[in-house]
Formats: sequence, C-alpha cells, structure tokens
Amino acid sequence: MLIVTALGGNALLRRGQPMTSENQRENIRIAARALAPVARQHDMVVGHGNGPQVGLLALQGAAYADVETYPLDVLDAETEGMIGYMIEQELGNVLPFERPFATLLTMIEVDPNDPAFANPTKFIGPVYTKEVADRLAAEKSWVFKQDGDKWRRVVASPEPKRIFELRPIKWLLEHNTIVIAAGGGGIPAAYEPGTHAPGAHRKLAGIECVIDKDLATELLARELKADLYVMLTDADAVYVDWGKPTQRAIRRASPDALSAMSFAAGSMGPKVDAACRFAKATGKTAAIGALGDLERIIAGEAGTTVSSAASGIVLAR
Repeated sequence: MLIVTALGGNALLRRGQPMTSENQRENIRIAARALAPVARQHDMVVGHGNGPQVGLLALQGAAYADVETYPLDVLDAETEGMIGYMIEQELGNVLPFERPFATLLTMIEVDPNDPAFANPTKFIGPVYTKEVADRLAAEKSWVFKQDGDKWRRVVASPEPKRIFELRPIKWLLEHNTIVIAAGGGGIPAAYEPGTHAPGAHRKLAGIECVIDKDLATELLARELKADLYVMLTDADAVYVDWGKPTQRAIRRASPDALSAMSFAAGSMGPKVDAACRFAKATGKTAAIGALGDLERIIAGEAGTTVSSAASGIVLAR
C-alpha cells in the first residue's frame, strides 16, 4: 500500500519553541519513531510544513543589509533540503540500513493570476506581539494577520497546479525508496507570460509565495494514485464545536458532508479541504489525526477518516 503523509508544523517545531536546530531535530526524531513502523510495511512519501523555517531564514536574511533577502521560492528550496536531510537521517536511524531514502526538491506550478495573490493568507515565520508586527510591517512592507492571540506574517497561497518532479518520484517509489517530497508545499514556479503558448520556448521561473503543504501533498497523493493520504497534526481528530464544552471528534465523514461544514482557515480548514478533494477525486480514503496515532489511523481506530463510502458525519462516542 502506498501512503502519502503530510507532517504538520508540530512535527518540526512546537508552538512557542525556539527555532533551534536541536529542537527541530528532536521533534523530527519523535516523528521518525512514529513513521518507522508504517514505513516497514508500506511504500511511503513524506511531505512536511516549513512555515517557521522559511520565516526564520527571511528574518536572518533581512538582518544582513549588504545583500537583499532571498525570495520565498529560494527559501522554500533551502528548507526542503534542510528538513529533508533531518528526516532522512532520523528515519535511517530507526529503519534497516538497506532501505533507501531520497529528498527531492519539488517544483510545483502555480498560476501567477491566482486570486490568492490579492489576499495573502498563509502564515509563515514566528509569532509576534501586535506592536512588533506593526513595526515590521512598516519597515519591510510585510502583511500580518492575527494567529490566536499573536500576529504572524502572511503571504499569498495559490492553488498547486502541477508537480514537475512526478516522474522521478514514481521511479524512486518503484525502487522501494522512502521519498521526502513537496516539503512546505513545494517550490512555487510559474511560466513567464507568453512563454506557455504553443510553439513558444517556455521559460519557468520561481514566484514569491507559499503553497499550502496539505493541498500540495494532496495533489501529489492523487497523481501517485496513493491508497491513503494522511495529514498528521497536533490534534487527534477534526472536531465539531472546537474549543467549546460541546466539542466532539468526527470519526468518519463523507467528503460532501464534511466540506459543508466550516473550519478555521489558518489551521484545520486546509486539511479538511485537502481530505475532501482526495476522497472525491479518487474514491479512496484520506485521514487527519495525531502523529502518534498513525498506526491506529491506518486501522480506522483513530483520527478522522474521510471517504465516499462513509455516510454523513459519524461522531466519536
């Protein structure tokens, strides 16, 4: 069975933790221990978030005045390599030596006319107080939005259209390789205007934005014809009435029923959207749940599973 996983940011850096290499490695070590038992039995592709890491690199770049800060597509590429390296190493420490790994820098096409560019919504970087966020907005022309009781930088998050490295990913999977791909939603790229016309020499270029990692890995799972697509986060399931005394976990749901409900755009919303897209398009199962519950999620005993075979919304008892 081919399982495509998307590791939430908590697998790399917990909210409020200093963004040190040591903290990231320890969190990835925990993630590797959860992924390893499943990887022993199944083919696996691992996607991951990179919001805090991209934000940190942007801040570090801005602090060096002699050279202009690198654009977000380049920072995406840097973090794909950095995080992929750590995932490879920590998985390799708990899996047999013979099992190969590969981190693939993954370019994903976006439409430069996507309406997302007019309304930035994707959180990147650390959290700030309102006072600090206002100062950075004035100094750097960054856009900030509220994230809980703090503020974070937001950038455009256009729809992923095409995965350019799909063929090498398939080849690696055919050779029993665990592939780390589409990290942080991939590296956003677009064809320059006029170069995609028939007969024209096409010219691909990076573009300043961040693709949602759940939508990117959903597209990857769909294109790979994955048997299961799992988004792993710090919540053990999708909840109705989240944060209220009446909250209850959704155990199973049909994509139509779940997509009719409303969830927070900055957290569970994109995961629900991605799960519903995958289930509708493939007729297979998507799931959302906690990293430590991965084996039980696959068995249908934990998390929230989304499938066209489900009827309506089934709440946990």
